[in-house]
Amino acid sequence: MEKRTGIINIVIYDITAAKQVNTLLSSYSNCILSRNGLPLRDKGVNIINIIIEAPMNDINSLTGKLGKLKDIDVKCLLTKI
Repeated sequence: MEKRTGIINIVIYDITAAKQVNTLLSSYSNCILSRNGLPLRDKGVNIINIIIEAPMNDINSLTGKLGKLKDIDVKCLLTKI
């Protein structure tokens, strides 16, 4: 299946949800090219940016699972190629 490359942005509003996010990301570690985290403690949020290269089914599966978590916002931007 053809792979797509893109960015997944995750905003965590409750730090207790971070464990679930990390568990999910670990299960997709073979697709993750880069991961960058930014804790904004003064604002009470944490932001994680993921560079991913994977088949669309895997990207949709990961973002869908992340989107179902409480206190998490997820956005995905993919290349056209």
